[in-house]
Amino acid sequence: MKLRLPGRRADTTTSDVATAVTPHGSTAVGAGKGRPTPKRTEAQGRRSGPVPPPPTTRKEAYRRQREQQAAGRGSAREAAARGDESALPARDRGPERRLVRDLVDARRNAGSIFLVVAALVLIGYFIPNPAVQSYTLFVYMAFFLVIIADSVILGRKIKKAVAQRFPNTQQRSRSLVWYGISRATMIRRWRFPKPQVALGAEV
Repeated sequence: MKLRLPGRRADTTTSDVATAVTPHGSTAVGAGKGRPTPKRTEAQGRRSGPVPPPPTTRKEAYRRQREQQAAGRGSAREAAARGDESALPARDRGPERRLVRDLVDARRNAGSIFLVVAALVLIGYFIPNPAVQSYTLFVYMAFFLVIIADSVILGRKIKKAVAQRFPNTQQRSRSLVWYGISRATMIRRWRFPKPQVALGAEV
């Protein structure tokens, strides 16, 4: 018989071991649990938590439904922003349109600063000075011509790239070009889906 001194803890290596007497008089030693103790993080991961009680009123049920719908819309929008094909609207789906988005996002487009220039022109137009108004109108017309030239260059680049990558595409080139030009006129951070390539990247 093993004595234990007061104030001393029992040996943890022997506390989980059970000793049994066999019918022949011998002893058999076996593990108490038979499996290693799971880590705390693993145990917490398997813990599902309490099930919320069912709604007691129609107002509470409607509130829960709205919360679930809002969470679903949020996750779907995040997936669409990443360019997930299954979550994109119809106008953004397809490998051809993904290629057009990458072509637009990889270059610096004159149209991306159109809103900034338009705001400055609008401010200058309301200044009660004929010279300032004339200069503002000249800047606006010059920038408009630059956008037209840049859009023509972008359209040719889109047609060439789509013809090389997808020679048997069913998409109309005019539709793809307009899709790229409309995206190019938006500020980069406001584009949706979000750009997936860096500026200057090879597409």
